[in-house]
Amino acid sequence: MEEPIKVLLVDDHEMVRIGLAAVLGTEEGIEVVGEAGGGAEGIQLAQEYRPDIVLMDLVMEPMDGIETTRRLLQQHPDCKVIVLTSFIDDEKIYPVLEAGAFSYLLKTSRASEIAAAIRQAAKGQPTLESQVASKIMNRFRQPKEERAPHHDLTEREREVLKLIANGRSNQEVADELFIGIKTVKFHVTNILAKLGVDDRTQAAIYAYKHGLMEE
Repeated sequence: MEEPIKVLLVDDHEMVRIGLAAVLGTEEGIEVVGEAGGGAEGIQLAQEYRPDIVLMDLVMEPMDGIETTRRLLQQHPDCKVIVLTSFIDDEKIYPVLEAGAFSYLLKTSRASEIAAAIRQAAKGQPTLESQVASKIMNRFRQPKEERAPHHDLTEREREVLKLIANGRSNQEVADELFIGIKTVKFHVTNILAKLGVDDRTQAAIYAYKHGLMEE
């Protein structure tokens, strides 16, 4: 006889935990080994019970489900975290998936769907709520924005660029920033290379065009 899938519940709402425990308790091959009312307790119970699956709420205090997922998986990388939440906004979905969450379900899911997701996760097969899956697919379909050259400038290079765009000479830049003339020339060379321009005038035009003088 196969060992039951050990499940840990992490949710700060007691009634949610009670309901989940009651429903999952009727499912053959699934055993709820513990219930945690917060992230820190969840990590502690995971250490104690070594669950196969953790059903994780996202909005908890003081440690939310994203940070709890990250910390828990650092200690127990073989565990599968199934997010069970009411939220499907980008600020929740992508960070928790990046933290290592395996599946993502909504609390509107039927009990049979949650049980199925637990069994699937135990087999190494993720489950994504349809709206979440659509968001992820749409994100990948969107063309990636090209990274503007000035994003590669260091803070010092930005300072030098602003000054030369204001007509300062290398010596004046050196005096104003309290650096050597050779250092200024080094920065100017790097700035021209990173911006893909040939001279200081073009660099100045670039700075004004891209609003760098207003930063």
